Amino acid sequence: MKVTREIKTAILVIASILLFIWGYSFLKGRDLLSNYKTFYVQYDNVEGLVNSAPITINGLIVGKVASIKFLDTAGKIQVELQIKNDFPFSKTSVAAIYEPGLIGGKQIMIIPNFQDKAPAESGMTLISDVKPGLTSLVVDKLTPLQEKVDKMLGSADVLLFNVNSIFDAKTKENLKSSIANLDATLAEFKVASKSVNELLADNKGKFNSTMTNVDKASANFAKLSDSLSKANIGKTVKSLEKTLASVDKIMSDVQAGKGTLGKLAKDESLYNNFNKTSKELELLLQDLRLNPTRYVNVSLFGKKNKPYKVPTVETKTDSIYIKKP
Repeated sequence: MKVTREIKTAILVIASILLFIWGYSFLKGRDLLSNYKTFYVQYDNVEGLVNSAPITINGLIVGKVASIKFLDTAGKIQVELQIKNDFPFSKTSVAAIYEPGLIGGKQIMIIPNFQDKAPAESGMTLISDVKPGLTSLVVDKLTPLQEKVDKMLGSADVLLFNVNSIFDAKTKENLKSSIANLDATLAEFKVASKSVNELLADNKGKFNSTMTNVDKASANFAKLSDSLSKANIGKTVKSLEKTLASVDKIMSDVQAGKGTLGKLAKDESLYNNFNKTSKELELLLQDLRLNPTRYVNVSLFGKKNKPYKVPTVETKTDSIYIKKP
């Protein structure tokens, strides 16, 4: 059978029409050559969702948005979903609008409810939800920070105002004068430090000699400490403690009237007798000095000495009273 030019032209025109219809449907979000399920979701706000936006389950693209239109005058928006994947999910699954990144637009993800075993059938209306995107989260985080920054800026304005009110012309002049005095003080300190450095440089030899003497003194002190550490100080201290204990015991005996020292210290009669004896001995020596003939009678030429007469009247001689008969 011979195909005429007219038939070829008709076939080409029909194919072009079909290709145009398929391309138009594809651009509108409808795939005429694929088998898919249709679901509906109702939102109050689609957050900028557009036709042909991807639909994902656990991050895998399973379909796309077919159409978005207002449902009623109340402002409800109905979104038609085309799911080409045969992955089963329940009728209580959630279709949530989310933002995958800063650059990409809004998408819809199906959150399956595995607890519900009733499968979702084509034509059902799923539960809607809107997940906050990254931009919304950043805005939510930055809003309190912005409020704090605003408060801080307000406090800074008040602080600067107070500072300006404090630093009037007189205060500024005083501050300048103080800074000038500080500069002069620093200059004088610089001169003084230079003089100290020169003094140290001039007396460097003396300082070295002094440090050498200090080293020698420390070495001698180290030797002395070694000698003291080697000496039996503990034994000496113990001996001293024993001696002090003996002295303490002797003093206790003296206080108690024990022994010769104790009796001399505590026996009053012995003291009185000793005092009386000393006085009598003093009288005897005084009498011997005044009247030696009473005790010694010596004559070189045979002359007899006068007999001694006992004094009967008390006379004071050299602070000693002698009774004369």
